[in-house]
Amino acid sequence: MTEAPAARPGPAPLLIACALGIERLALRTGDRDGAPAAMTVLRTGMGPVNAERAVGRALGTVPLRGASVVATGFCAGLAPGMHPGDLVVAEETRDEGGSTPCTDTGVLVEELVRTLPGRTVHTGPLTGSDHVVRGAERGALLATGAIAVDMESAATLRRAVRAGRRPVAAVRVVVDAPQYELVRIGTVRGGISAFRVLRAVLPAFFEWHRSSLLPRR
Repeated sequence: MTEAPAARPGPAPLLIACALGIERLALRTGDRDGAPAAMTVLRTGMGPVNAERAVGRALGTVPLRGASVVATGFCAGLAPGMHPGDLVVAEETRDEGGSTPCTDTGVLVEELVRTLPGRTVHTGPLTGSDHVVRGAERGALLATGAIAVDMESAATLRRAVRAGRRPVAAVRVVVDAPQYELVRIGTVRGGISAFRVLRAVLPAFFEWHRSSLLPRR
């Protein structure tokens, strides 16, 4: 009796993690043309503890084992001159738990520039916090070399690589910047701008995912 050939594994899945319902709404209503066959948009809940727990649980399921992981959503810009709707591509994520290098950031920058012409893309370290950053704390974080801060990316990527070697990235949209703090009047318009940008980022994620799976020479 001839044995049936073993089934070939399919392409690696893609896990896109965000914290908030409004972020997931933006991603779920964005352009999915070219999406990988196995893709999950995961809402983790706010904060590093929730992010680490949710991502660990998701990557422990059979459909997402070996998944590439992108942490995304909104962030606070730290550098002067940042505006709501600007994009941040992390070269690494960092927090008190350490740092995680990101994969193929050049591909992400190139694809975001192509997908969102006219939008400014910043690259550099993305730092984590367990609370919303205000006022003078921005300057203290900027002095460490970080260009932006959010509450989930560092925990998300740290948990992802702890679960196994895989491509990881963090792309955030600035909704809050030094001269555009959320507590000030006019920030609703900035929030709408950031929401629209987040809706448009998916094609860049898909191209990054395809590129990260190619054999390295």
